[in-house]
Amino acid sequence: MHRSILMLSAGLMLLSTGTADAQNATPHNLILFVPDGLRGRIVTPQTAPAMAEVRDKGVNFKNSHSLFPTFTMANGSAMATGHYLGDTGTFSNTIYTAYPVAHANGTVTPFIEADPVLLDIDEHFGGDYLNEETVLKLARAQGFSTAAIGKLGPTFLFDHTDKTGADGLHSIVIDDATGGKNGVLLSQEMQSALTKANLPLATPSRGDNGKSGDAKTPGTTTANVQQQAYMADVATKVVLPMFKARNKPFVLVFWSRDPDGSQHNTGDSLNAVTPGINGPTSLAGIKNADNNLAQLRKALDELGLAANTNIIISSDHGFSTISKESKTSPSARVSYEDTPKDFLPMGFLAIDLGKALDLPLFDPNDKNARVADNAHPKSGNGLLGEDPTKPELVVATNGGSDLIYLPNNNRKLAGRTVKALLEQDYVSGIFVEDSLGKFPGALPLSLLSLRGKAVTPHPAIVVNFRSYATGCEEPTNCSVEVADTVLRQGQGMHGSFGRGDTLNFMAAIGPDFKAGYVDALPVSNADVGATAARLLGLTPKPKGTLIGRVMTEAMPNGATPQAFSGTVKSQAAPNGLRTVLNFQRVATQRYFDAAGFPGRTVGLEVDGGKQKTAGK
Repeated sequence: MHRSILMLSAGLMLLSTGTADAQNATPHNLILFVPDGLRGRIVTPQTAPAMAEVRDKGVNFKNSHSLFPTFTMANGSAMATGHYLGDTGTFSNTIYTAYPVAHANGTVTPFIEADPVLLDIDEHFGGDYLNEETVLKLARAQGFSTAAIGKLGPTFLFDHTDKTGADGLHSIVIDDATGGKNGVLLSQEMQSALTKANLPLATPSRGDNGKSGDAKTPGTTTANVQQQAYMADVATKVVLPMFKARNKPFVLVFWSRDPDGSQHNTGDSLNAVTPGINGPTSLAGIKNADNNLAQLRKALDELGLAANTNIIISSDHGFSTISKESKTSPSARVSYEDTPKDFLPMGFLAIDLGKALDLPLFDPNDKNARVADNAHPKSGNGLLGEDPTKPELVVATNGGSDLIYLPNNNRKLAGRTVKALLEQDYVSGIFVEDSLGKFPGALPLSLLSLRGKAVTPHPAIVVNFRSYATGCEEPTNCSVEVADTVLRQGQGMHGSFGRGDTLNFMAAIGPDFKAGYVDALPVSNADVGATAARLLGLTPKPKGTLIGRVMTEAMPNGATPQAFSGTVKSQAAPNGLRTVLNFQRVATQRYFDAAGFPGRTVGLEVDGGKQKTAGK
């Protein structure tokens, strides 16, 4: 392992007990604003003036990091708890549960961005599958007013063990499902307040923004304006006035689906990687999220709450344009009705592994039906083995990276799987569960804080897919990645270990943050959760040890530690490929910049040498 020291501060200042320790007995209010999928370098006074203002007048966390795998629910769990994924068990948006999830049509590979699915998994894993307390739940228990408003899935995650909320004692939850049969019930207080504000009791749909198109039909050209306008109105016209009237501190999470939804479904670039996610639809999604933030800040001013409210902005991950191209994949040489010729189909990893390992492939999202030779799994997930109820290998499809589970912990099968992965040009980086042994070309999962106290099944192998930049001035703004998804080449995705996906946007402003400060230290979404708890004076009782750090350097009179950077390289595989991981470190805390096979990942030099990290 090669490590080089990067001096980011002149020394270590003592931590003020009065400032960074949650303001003692009177913590300030907190708003966590999450612009889903906002790239770290896309914000300017033109593209997102409200967010640019917070960044430039408050704290600019220019060296920020999404946790890998760079997916929404994974990073939502980190922000909600302050823990890494090895503790929260939210390894991605689609995971393997090892039991049929009734509220996900009986599949063992559920997509967990759905409230009933989360409740089902909670029940199966002892009442709280995260196995760690969330900041919102802790704040609620300490007498704070609490609310979570926004995108279905991550919004509920912040207080998901609250089963109803109908008695008004629990967190207010407003998401896509509000008003429907699967939504968290509204208290009588909320129902009356919404009616008085002339707002409906049910969240409007996404409308055209929800249209993803297909191989011949472009997706959306409309941002998620209507739905998010409703949520912003609920926050500013109902929730914030209600919280002010209660005259006690509050915590509000606002999770903006845009720009994520508009970037995923963009119709500006059908089957072409340019302009990809840099077309007008994606830019409209960024501006939509920015407008929501501006509305929240205006309401704080008008209600006289701004001076006592901290705002943290943190996107869950960056974003890339989808590529469906491969010269080595057997699945790309098969003709599918819904896939352009020579493009990768959805579920290409499961298909290719089935062929390479000579194992039958079954579809967990189609009642475990056998997948025909000229077909692909409906949602991309796959059960490999002679008996789908007792699979030897499971593929959980996600996007820019996939999870592989080995229910029997078969070391020999792990070795054969790694060998098969190394033969595919769409693979760039392999991480294997430590207990399965060491494999040339792969690194251990423990390096990524993916081994911890999680109660959900741990993946055996995490596969990163190839990424590259199309040549713009800022590579993280024009990243392209191979993605295992139903979406099309030219639309948007995330999940990879390229710096385009790990570089999220982060900024903060408020009474407990410095003004006009540029933070060069590495920070992550786990740090967001840990810092929120500190600001609110909360004392979690962690079960796991994979915990983020408090970002004291961003606080007045707070300690500014040193940071270091380094590289870990695997042993070379017979074909010369080796997984390389670039990271930074503050004390024992590691921050992951980029990883994969050099030359196949945005942020890794071709020779595998040290690379200047975006943000430094």
